[in-house]
Amino acid sequence: MILDKVNSPEDLKALSLEELLVLAEEIRSEIIRVTAQNGGHLASSLGAVELILALHRVFHSPKDKILFDVGHQAYAHKLVTGRKDRFHTLRLEGGLSGFTKVSESPHDAITVGHASTSLANALGMALARDLLGEDHHVVAVIGDGALTGGMALAALNKIGELGKRMLIILNDNEMSISENVGALNRYFKELQIRKWVQDMEKLGKNVLEHISPRLFGLVDRAKEAAKLLLHQENPFYAWGIRYVGPVNGHDLKGLIHILEHLKELEGPTLLHVVTQKGKGYKVAEADPIYWHGPPGFDPKKPEKVSKGYSWSQAFGDAVTELARLEPRLFVITPAMREGSGLVRYSTEHPERYLDVGICEDVAVTTAAGLALKGMRPIVAIYSTFLQRAYDQVIHDVAIENLPVVFAIDRAGLVGADGATHHGVFDIAFLRTVPNLQIAAPKDALELRAMLKKALEVGGPVAIRYPRDNVERAPEGVWPEIPWGKWEVLKEGREVYLLAFGKTLRYALEAAGEDPRVGVVNARFLKPLDREMLAWLAGYKLITVEDHQGMGGFGSAVLEALNEMGLKPEVRVLALPDRFFEHGAIPSLHRQAGIDAEGIRRALREMGVAPVHERA
Repeated sequence: MILDKVNSPEDLKALSLEELLVLAEEIRSEIIRVTAQNGGHLASSLGAVELILALHRVFHSPKDKILFDVGHQAYAHKLVTGRKDRFHTLRLEGGLSGFTKVSESPHDAITVGHASTSLANALGMALARDLLGEDHHVVAVIGDGALTGGMALAALNKIGELGKRMLIILNDNEMSISENVGALNRYFKELQIRKWVQDMEKLGKNVLEHISPRLFGLVDRAKEAAKLLLHQENPFYAWGIRYVGPVNGHDLKGLIHILEHLKELEGPTLLHVVTQKGKGYKVAEADPIYWHGPPGFDPKKPEKVSKGYSWSQAFGDAVTELARLEPRLFVITPAMREGSGLVRYSTEHPERYLDVGICEDVAVTTAAGLALKGMRPIVAIYSTFLQRAYDQVIHDVAIENLPVVFAIDRAGLVGADGATHHGVFDIAFLRTVPNLQIAAPKDALELRAMLKKALEVGGPVAIRYPRDNVERAPEGVWPEIPWGKWEVLKEGREVYLLAFGKTLRYALEAAGEDPRVGVVNARFLKPLDREMLAWLAGYKLITVEDHQGMGGFGSAVLEALNEMGLKPEVRVLALPDRFFEHGAIPSLHRQAGIDAEGIRRALREMGVAPVHERA
């Protein structure tokens, strides 16, 4: 195999074009083989193979900085930068990250997991390069809808103003995870069918084929003249950025040719590359949404696999029904319709549904605007992505105590996506915000109850739930729960385990049938159920949470007990002060000591040994 000969990007430069084309197919086969075993971001990486090979053929990584946004399209990059022997460990515990990661390889220019960050990073690198007197290229590959993000657009504005030499590759596959949305996306779709664009592309290619680097001054003058003619059709002109394209992102020879010329240009240049998500794998080409990040599958007979009934689906089903009862309900998502379980809702209630693209801040402030006009908005958002809208939660929602519900998906450790995606900070950063209440349901039925009640109680309410499957709740059932009150699931004589959400299962398992150990569903995290907490202070207590220990639920319990002048023996089980890498969720919970065995260990340390150990 040609892939076996490629141990670094420099090895690509010795290959013929024919060998590069064979290598592209070998890389696709390897990506399919490994993602079939491990799961992963399949369709995006398949679509970027030729582009990545062309970049590494023309540029010199790691001296030249190649940044990927979002990093999940970079599997081919990993394979040609000395990591093919470890590629089978992709997304496994102790193995390669599913994204680019600075500490993993010198060829990974940035650590990334959130979208729209590459351009600001690239600008910083270009500024540092020029200040330090260095001479290297900075190339940012931005795709999968990341250019719709406000951070990317703001960076473009500054890039154009400063005029630093860099190359931006727009990997336009018309998709993020869901379909791309927004005016800029509509522009690109329209641009691709304009005859003048196709004519200019052909003309530009012919000109570049016969041009010498010594004549780039003339080219620049011609470029300025062309700008005057075409700027009304080109939004990048307003940013002061040279635009080239669109070009075929699977034409390896053409990509290499145009990149060789573009790298000689001064100032910022954007190359618009059109690719097909899932390229070379028919099922992924036909359904790039499902095959964006599939679980394991049989590569010889690829079929959709049922992942079970998830918390995301439970949320989606609940709000779809709830919208029939509450005409003011409005759901907003930042580009996560499928991930947040909103496909059904978006179909049944399209007039009360909005996808704002990869713009979490816009999602929250739009919800504030809806709330100010009497609507009852729900922002469906992953915990890790809500971090990007923290200012808006405080400034636009909480100060005026607006009735916005935050449905926080993927709360807690999420598994193979790793440190950038673990939702383990939301309790800490939300419970410090006045007016905001936080809840965590134990099952899908309790989720339904909380959603319905949250619309009634008013003010901002955050409801957090994990990345996991859950038993389906019956339709049409909306149980009443006492808002703000905890629930005793099992009585105890000596110690009570205070848990919520996913850790409740571990608490019940650890308690078993031991009459000394009780379990409380501490489903309201802010405000705490102080009445029950005061009663529980007569026992030993262990709090258990899938969240950072500092500032989390256990900290809140200790603060409340201190304020009430109560001093029971308390043990806090939570995540330590470090970032957790990728791995299976049960394994990560075991490492953190918050699984059933970790709770049993804490019980032993508190003098409450399990019954079988005392015997």
